[in-house]
Amino acid sequence: MDALNFSQLSIPFLVFLFLVTASIIGYVGYYLTSYADQLADKTGFGEAAVGAVLLGAVTSLSGTVTSVVAAYQNYAALAVSNSIGGIVAQTAFLAIADITYRKANLEHAAASISNIMYGMILLILLMELIFFSVTPVITIWSFHPGMLLIVVTYILGLMMVSDTKKAPMWNPQKTDKTVPDIPDNENKQQSLPPLLLKFTASAFIVAVCGYIIAQAGIAISVKTELDASFVGALFTAVSTSLPELIVTLTAVQQGALTLAVGNIIGGNTFDILMVPLADAFYRQGSILHDSSSGSLIIMVLAGFITCVLLLGMLDREKEGIGNIGWESVTVLLAFFVGYTILYLN
Repeated sequence: MDALNFSQLSIPFLVFLFLVTASIIGYVGYYLTSYADQLADKTGFGEAAVGAVLLGAVTSLSGTVTSVVAAYQNYAALAVSNSIGGIVAQTAFLAIADITYRKANLEHAAASISNIMYGMILLILLMELIFFSVTPVITIWSFHPGMLLIVVTYILGLMMVSDTKKAPMWNPQKTDKTVPDIPDNENKQQSLPPLLLKFTASAFIVAVCGYIIAQAGIAISVKTELDASFVGALFTAVSTSLPELIVTLTAVQQGALTLAVGNIIGGNTFDILMVPLADAFYRQGSILHDSSSGSLIIMVLAGFITCVLLLGMLDREKEGIGNIGWESVTVLLAFFVGYTILYLN
C-alpha cells in the first residue's frame, strides 16, 4: 500500500480507516507496553533504556517508513518535516500524559538521569542537523556525509547512557511523589523467548497500523493541498506519532512512569535517524538542502521544546498549573504558536 492508492479513497473512508487503526493501536498498545515493562525487569536494562531504545524504536517505525517513502518519491520537505515534526508532536503528547497523571507532575515523579541524558543527546543531534542545513552543500553519490556523523553520535550517546547506568555519578533526589523503577520479581522469573515473541508480535501490529494511519494522513493532507513542510510537520507527524501517544498513556496508567517518559524521549532521539535514512533514499542531492525553510523552523521548535522539557525534568516542580508542570504548559503553548508560525511562513 502506498500514498497513491490511499489518495484514491474518499476523505470519509480515510477518516474511518484512520479511526479504526488508531483503535487497534490503542488495544494492542496496552499489551505492548506491558510486555516492554516486563522485558525491562527481566533483562535488567530498566524502564528508561527499554522505553528509549526498544519501545521508542518500535513506535517510531511508521514514521520511519513514511519518511523513507516520501524521500524516495522526491518529497524532501515532507520527509524531513515528518521526521522532526514527530519530535514536536511526541513531546506535546508527553505533556498530555502529564495531564492524565493526577498524583503529581509526571516529570517530577519519573525522575531519571538516563532520560535526561537521552534528551541531551537529542539536542546535540538537532544542532548537527541545523548546522548541516545552513552550511554549503556537500554530497557523495547524492548523500550528505554529515549524516554519518549523526548516526555515530547516536551510537556513542547510547553507549554513554549505558555506562552511566552501570556507574551513575548523579542521581535524582527521591521524594514522596517519586515513582522509582523497581523490577517486579514475577517479571524476572518469566521465560525470555515467549516474552520476546509476544512483544515482537504486538510491535508488528502496531507498526503496520501506524503505517496505515500515516498513509491515510498523507492522503488526507494531499487532498487539502497544504504546504509540504506544514503537512509533514503536522498531519503526517502527528499521525505517525499516535502509537507513541497511546503507548505513553498506557504506561502512565500502568504506573510505569519512567518507561512512559523514556518512550517519548527515546523515540524522539531515534526519529533523528530518519533523516540520514531518508537522505540515503533521496537521490536528488542533499535532502536537508532541498527542504523548505519550514523544515528549519520545525527543527528550531523541536530544540526549544526539548530544552524546556529538560529544564522541567531538572527543576522537578511537584505540582503546577492544573497539577501539571510548568514545562508541560510551555510545551503545549510552544506547539500551537510554532505551528501557527509554520502555517503562516
